[in-house]
Amino acid sequence: MSAAVSVKPDALSDVCQRMVSKTNPKGTKTECVLADGTSILVSNFLASFIRAGDELLFPLGHEAAAAGTQIYIRKTHPDERRWDVFQAEIGYATQPRKDKRNNLFVSAEVPDSQLGISAISLRCEALRDYFYVGNRRRGWDRQSSFYELLRVNPKVSPAELRLAFKLRTLELRTTHAPTGDLRALERAFNILARPELRACYDALLNDPTSPALFPYGGCGSLLVAGDISRDGSTFYASRILSFLPEQQFKHFRAPLRKVAFYNDRAIYRDSRRRLEVPFDQTSLPLLWDSSWNQWKHLLGAKIGIKATFVQSAKYQQRAGAWHLVQWETALPSRIEVALPSNIVEQIADARKTHHRFGEFSEALDLIRARIESAPVERTDLQKLCAEMGIPADFDTSLITWKPDYDAFYYKQLSKRAGRLYLFQSEYIFDLERAVIIETPRLGHATYLFSKPINMTGFLALYGSVTKDDIRHNRSNVAERLGFLGRLIHGLNPRGWLKELKLRFGEAVDYAAAELPD
Repeated sequence: MSAAVSVKPDALSDVCQRMVSKTNPKGTKTECVLADGTSILVSNFLASFIRAGDELLFPLGHEAAAAGTQIYIRKTHPDERRWDVFQAEIGYATQPRKDKRNNLFVSAEVPDSQLGISAISLRCEALRDYFYVGNRRRGWDRQSSFYELLRVNPKVSPAELRLAFKLRTLELRTTHAPTGDLRALERAFNILARPELRACYDALLNDPTSPALFPYGGCGSLLVAGDISRDGSTFYASRILSFLPEQQFKHFRAPLRKVAFYNDRAIYRDSRRRLEVPFDQTSLPLLWDSSWNQWKHLLGAKIGIKATFVQSAKYQQRAGAWHLVQWETALPSRIEVALPSNIVEQIADARKTHHRFGEFSEALDLIRARIESAPVERTDLQKLCAEMGIPADFDTSLITWKPDYDAFYYKQLSKRAGRLYLFQSEYIFDLERAVIIETPRLGHATYLFSKPINMTGFLALYGSVTKDDIRHNRSNVAERLGFLGRLIHGLNPRGWLKELKLRFGEAVDYAAAELPD
């Protein structure tokens, strides 16, 4: 029999502990009538593990137990040995490690420990038999491999794997195959489409006792069967009954310059939104390879992405301490990409510009040295380029462009400016009502100045001070330059543009602006 459930004394007033007298199905829910006459609604799936005489523990105030609601089902029948059942929302799941008996396990944290259980210990065999099989009702030795389900060779490339998944999905839907077969197929693809999970699966095929990873690091509603520790703080799960990851559909546009390209795969990462989207040559239908990383920062193109994201978690070390970081990762099976209609032309232009940077590297180094010492107006730079033999269609603004910069800010300022100066790593926009300084890289703000009477004098003064001098008004330099403040780029360019228009009396009309998603 399982050990008695131990609840911390300070949590007793917040936990309901009642015996089930009977269960009544009610459509998509089941009512569990308790011994004191009260009741709680649970899902029909959870109710399949509850019988009269079982003891339920759940937080007070929960008349219905949704997915993720902490609920403990304690089996009290002395004439049979049955595992207790525990449901909770879990956070980070550790990497596999060995216990004192050399058994491999993974520990999943329970962030909001309402019943006193702060962790769920999962044997790697339980992970293997839930996440890495097609048929969860069969033993490991009776499983068809994921490669067999997709009808591919174990050496298949990521692009070929996706194509096989699409064809098999179409075939199963055409023959009206059971929903379970479609889910198994999708599970197989989502495991094999992630390099680290595919490596884990291949190791399990060679040795079923190998360590098993918890896909995407946990985060979701977990229902398990097993025993509780003597102190009531850890639930030792022998079997996973259900796992529902936290999912969210997103539709947005992503700059190609933020995609890291490898020979057989690519991945988009947004460190601010903490999003990542994996691609293969089929999901991102461009003939890319790792050489694209050399010139991708010259691409202004954005791709449309529709995807279902699941929460993922991992620990990162910062300043000598480990911090839990939450990310959202797109499920490979649910990624759709829309390319701009002129993507071929944009790629050709970026490659051409990259080639010119190499071809005229010595001349461009001289130009960079020129703008390092003093601001130079763009038309003067174009003349200088012509004198050095650089083609007239070369965009001089790219000389100081950084890979992580969003072209949206440059486009909005450029179309409002009469003149543009390049100075060191900055752009100086001369507008009708103001002067704006923009650094073309991630993490920098837009600096606003009132319109000077003499632009030459403004440039001379600005070139002799630092941004820190301006922010702290050293020697009254902020007043002398007419410093109005900064606009932070932030996560939402719409907010930046709205504030810019308000500052200079423009009508805020988003429909007339080219806005990113």
